[in-house]
Amino acid sequence: QVQLVESGGGSVQSGGSLRLSCVASGITRRNFCMAWFRQAPGKEREGVAGISSDGPTNYGESVKGRFTIAMDDAMKTLYLQMNNLEPEDTASYFCAARLGIYYASRADCPVGDPNDNSIYNFWGQGTHVTVSS
Repeated sequence: QVQLVESGGGSVQSGGSLRLSCVASGITRRNFCMAWFRQAPGKEREGVAGISSDGPTNYGESVKGRFTIAMDDAMKTLYLQMNNLEPEDTASYFCAARLGIYYASRADCPVGDPNDNSIYNFWGQGTHVTVSS
């Protein structure tokens, strides 16, 4: 059973930084994707960043140049380094995993389309980020 547990959320002022972590257990497949999504009150879930087990990454347009996704060498922990945070980044952030893929290319780990969240099989409970102006 795959389990994803996020941590690292909190409150920060505009321009500040936070690093989110997601500890993954139960992933035994060689090829998979992991990603961060976020959801603000009253808004749809939005893709933030995705990474394949082979390394290629994708980013949502609103976070390019500010956020960095990474996975440790053992592929047990997913990170999201968030710099230059803005009030618009306030949301609950969710870690997600997509298994059952043959390859682990950049195209297998999309986050840019509103429907991309539907292809991820497993989700964490979320961690909340608040950015004040």
